[in-house]
Amino acid sequence: MTRMKYERVLLKLSGEALAGPYNFGIDPTTIKVISQEIVDVVEQGAEVALVIGGGNIFRGVSGSAKGMERSAADYMGMMATVMNAVAVQDNLEKLGLSTRVMSAITMREVAEPYIRRRAIRHLEKGRVVICAAGTGNPYFTTDTAAALRAMELGAQALLKATRVAGVYDKDPEQFPEAHLYKTLTYIQVLQEKLRVMDSAAISLCMDNDLPIIVFDLFEKGNIQRVTAGEAVGTLVQGG
Repeated sequence: MTRMKYERVLLKLSGEALAGPYNFGIDPTTIKVISQEIVDVVEQGAEVALVIGGGNIFRGVSGSAKGMERSAADYMGMMATVMNAVAVQDNLEKLGLSTRVMSAITMREVAEPYIRRRAIRHLEKGRVVICAAGTGNPYFTTDTAAALRAMELGAQALLKATRVAGVYDKDPEQFPEAHLYKTLTYIQVLQEKLRVMDSAAISLCMDNDLPIIVFDLFEKGNIQRVTAGEAVGTLVQGG
């Protein structure tokens, strides 16, 4: 069994990651691959909580930009995250994991209400806790929800899974010469406006000394390597 540096982690998945090669919806092949990666980490002894975005179904910010009232658009985005959470739960349980979807918006027929002490107890029992509906409040992103839940649940690191190898000085999908940072401080991220997470999430992690690790979700075994403490992707920590 691989020794885990981080015994309890919060994994932040974007909704777009679940869409795979498509621009919308959930790609069954992609979600199976991601689920197997999570299974491998749990089998190594790590306790895992998830926060999943909803951008593959609906993005509150884009809805607001198109004329919707911001709060209404954000609530629609939260409901999209619940759909993603149920899809991930289904795949994880087919692979033998015990899971709980816990929603910040009450939906008792499909999810437990999010209660911090209950979520911690689920983690202690080896269940994967899938936190849905963001913070339950408009104007807060799922990045901020991930930082908040990581703190509440006592995670030792926040793992931000992306489509690229880590944090770059510019978009590597548009600029092949983009520079990959191996380490960054929270202040650097904020001052240079690097696209890691939104500023509220970064500030929350900085105030509570929670390391953020940004890495390529689709490199096989990366979640396990990160949890074991290997130098994968970009590590954000320190002043």
